[in-house]
Amino acid sequence: MGSHLPPPQQQRPEPQLVLQLAAGALQAQNLELSGGGLGPEWQVLLGRADALAYGGRLHEALPLYQLASRHQQLRAEQLEKLVECLAQSVRIKEGLPAAGSGPPQPREWDVFRCRKCQGFLFEPVSLPCGHTFCKKCLERDRAAESRCVLCKEEGSAAAGQLLRVNVILSNLLAKWFPCQVKASQLRHEGNLLYKEKKLQAALQKYNEAVSLAPNDHLLYSNRSQINSTLKACEDALHDAETACRLQPYWLKGHLRKGQALANLGKTEEALREFLFCLALDAGNKTAKSEAQKVNVEQKKGFPIQEEPNVTTSGSLRKSVQITESKKDCSEEENKLTSMPESAFLISEKCSLLKRKCCSEEMRNAEVPCKLMKKDTVDTKGNSTGQHIPFEFVDPSDLDCSLCMRLFYEPVTTPCGHTFCLKCLERCLDHNPKCPLCKEGLSECLAMRKYCKTVLMEELIARYLPEELTERRKIYEEEIAELSNLNKNVPIFVCTMAYPTVPCPLHIFEPCYRLMIRRCMETGTKQFGMCISDPVKGFADYGCILEIRNVEFFADGRSVVDSIGKRRFKVIQHSQRDGYNTADIEYIEDQKVQGQEYAALLVLHDSVYDQAYMWFNSLKQALKSRILSHFGPMPAKDPDPQANPNGPAWCWWVLAVLPLENRAQLPFLAMKSLKDRLNGIRRVLTFMSRTRSR
Repeated sequence: MGSHLPPPQQQRPEPQLVLQLAAGALQAQNLELSGGGLGPEWQVLLGRADALAYGGRLHEALPLYQLASRHQQLRAEQLEKLVECLAQSVRIKEGLPAAGSGPPQPREWDVFRCRKCQGFLFEPVSLPCGHTFCKKCLERDRAAESRCVLCKEEGSAAAGQLLRVNVILSNLLAKWFPCQVKASQLRHEGNLLYKEKKLQAALQKYNEAVSLAPNDHLLYSNRSQINSTLKACEDALHDAETACRLQPYWLKGHLRKGQALANLGKTEEALREFLFCLALDAGNKTAKSEAQKVNVEQKKGFPIQEEPNVTTSGSLRKSVQITESKKDCSEEENKLTSMPESAFLISEKCSLLKRKCCSEEMRNAEVPCKLMKKDTVDTKGNSTGQHIPFEFVDPSDLDCSLCMRLFYEPVTTPCGHTFCLKCLERCLDHNPKCPLCKEGLSECLAMRKYCKTVLMEELIARYLPEELTERRKIYEEEIAELSNLNKNVPIFVCTMAYPTVPCPLHIFEPCYRLMIRRCMETGTKQFGMCISDPVKGFADYGCILEIRNVEFFADGRSVVDSIGKRRFKVIQHSQRDGYNTADIEYIEDQKVQGQEYAALLVLHDSVYDQAYMWFNSLKQALKSRILSHFGPMPAKDPDPQANPNGPAWCWWVLAVLPLENRAQLPFLAMKSLKDRLNGIRRVLTFMSRTRSR
């Protein structure tokens, strides 16, 4: 597909030649007519021209479009397929992403820009999903779209949600970029004046804003719109060109430029801009409509006729009206007035479609985003004298108000305050309110989903890398310490627990909520269970429990499904953050051999049969309760010494026997399976005698 297109025929060819051309085109592509049937001659030509264009053979399709136009005056919408193919040609030549793959990825220096308006963040609001936008952008778009434009998470900007400014981010931007923040304020004031049709006052606001932030492409784009409305076409074009230099692949800038060129009568260059817009975003309706209607050579082309009584979104009417709209002037491209009727021609001059973006020019136009010690650069590469004191960034500006350390995994609450994730969770364990403003966070607690504030993480990683490395090291050391299942093991002081036996728990105390969460975060999913002791606080023997599942409730409570794993002996009692901990050593049964093992097998089988008979003798209601809580009695083990903790059925029987905790504790400490079996037999015999009485 070439960029040079043949000139139009000056004389109408014979009908036979026309049909031969059309038939040859159809045979070459083996495609059906888009118009359906053989219909009028101009429809046949138009359908086959579309087929050739889709096949990538624009140089063959264009003569047929011209011939069709000589038979019938074409309307703008009938050239939609031609425009799409031309835009695809531009996309390929420019090496842009394929249609539907989205705009180019944001560049490194876009960190402080709103991904909705593409301007500098003003009154930043961080959504529950972790992404941050301008407050006014969210307020404007929330009625039409409740999904985040970046992660597409539903409900991130729900209509009923009260939007609160991110306090930390707002303060940082005001401190680091005072001129840019003031310029953004002036931009919003100018937008309000534009809506009120106070154009000169709006222009004055934007002039002040540009003087403060000469590298903000959005300011130039919006001022271009105001100048177009004021019929200051040359000024509008200059502003649009500046916006394009600052952001070479920003669709709206090129759209503004195309509209300004069209207003000046430079329709050939305007077409180039609109097609480049479609190369960036094939679905942009405004660019597509403009490209279909714009005139490249008004006198040589084939005429385009608009549908009667249809309001189009062009920008070329000589008397431009101010469109009534509630949107900012930065959004006005979808509310522009219609164009006059004119002729339309695609000629070989469309070689202009090949855009040459000089890398030197792009480099000069880029705005440095990092905290640089030198002055910023304006659109002409000159120093503006605006110093951004990045070398004076104070790490304390990014400290959590709870732990007084650098934010780690920062999370912003709906009320606009930011904390470390772990700090916030610990506070919510005690009280479902913001630690700073005391606003209720019950909904946040009920979600059980805290997404890190992306922009805060980017700022810390970019400007405080050494501090972040040290902070991460401290966090990892804490996690490693919490993961140690021999030292400072968390202890739940509650009830007796046994190896292999389920132990469901209801967690509601703040200290244990923290303990369970840490067990999950470290990945161990294990903690110790001991009964209480009036002197030491908890007993010297216990059982490690492994968490199988946790079900959280909206008020912060949870139900933990755990099961016993290993027995342990407490070496040292201690505490951590309100809950008990211990240094422990694990205990196992001592194995026997020879005649002792043979005697152990006989004893094992005998006690098992006795326990089985006792359980079956219970009343059905009691049996049902036991089965629902502990499950069925485990089967007899072929080798009772196979497990270091002994047979599973022994622990099941001890769990269901009606013994006090103090009477059960010695069984947990026993290292002799023989002693444990004898103890169980004595209890079962006692239970049988009691029942017989």
